[in-house]
Amino acid sequence: MEASSSSLCQSRHSFEECKKTADWLLDNTKQRPKVAIICGSGLGGLAELLDDKTVFPYKDIPHFPVSTVQGHAGQLVFGKLQGRECVCMQGRFHFYEGYNMQTVTYPVRVFFLLGVETLIVTNAAGGLNGSFSVGDIMLIKDHINMPGFAGQNPLCGHNDERFGVRFPCMSDAYDRELRALAKRTAEEQGCDNFLQEGVYCMLAGPTYETIAECKVLQTLGADAVGMSTVPEVVVARHCGLRVLGLSLITNKVVIDYDSGEKANHEEVLETTKRRTKDLQKLVSHLVTKI
Repeated sequence: MEASSSSLCQSRHSFEECKKTADWLLDNTKQRPKVAIICGSGLGGLAELLDDKTVFPYKDIPHFPVSTVQGHAGQLVFGKLQGRECVCMQGRFHFYEGYNMQTVTYPVRVFFLLGVETLIVTNAAGGLNGSFSVGDIMLIKDHINMPGFAGQNPLCGHNDERFGVRFPCMSDAYDRELRALAKRTAEEQGCDNFLQEGVYCMLAGPTYETIAECKVLQTLGADAVGMSTVPEVVVARHCGLRVLGLSLITNKVVIDYDSGEKANHEEVLETTKRRTKDLQKLVSHLVTKI
């Protein structure tokens, strides 16, 4: 499905527009979630674990963008995860789809207006750290915002104080207590042998990285690379939400010019399918403790 040109071209979403979306959702579900989960490529199965579900296709939600990527279902699911009320995005929006950064992050502002206090973001990422294995889950402790370096930050433009301050701090973007909780939960669930911690770097995409680019990112201190997550985290922190980020390492980046390996989306989805149950188990048990 192609995204509508009106939502692609719109440069700014007002507080009133976000509130209309939030009010419509509140009118159409009894759920009042404090936790929101954004599901990355192939990770939408998390939403299938919810009980007492209310499902809204993105196309039916006022002012909401639509997802255009394989592996992203494109619906908002309200329900209970292990008894805890949650809302799940089955499919996120990406800058490379042609959306501006404000549209990519629109759902996060809606979550804030729904009363959400904690955002869990998941993604599929390429492993830059040589000690990582395919199938590892990386707790994000920090990020490098490459589009932000190039002036593509979702907070550019007029700042509405009802969302947050003009110059928000990002040195504490990924909540330390939530990371500690995730580590303890991983131990309890027997997932700690493939749990890593590191720095996520976002590139705009949709091309996978060149060998030279991968080497630059390693030099900068990035452990994993992907095409999402950072804009949502920036806006979540702007709104005062606590954030936990998890990257599923679906492939190791190519850094050898003699290698015949090539990154591809099918491999990403295949790895995700193998490890997704462990990630689901980790997140669903974690949610009960937040």
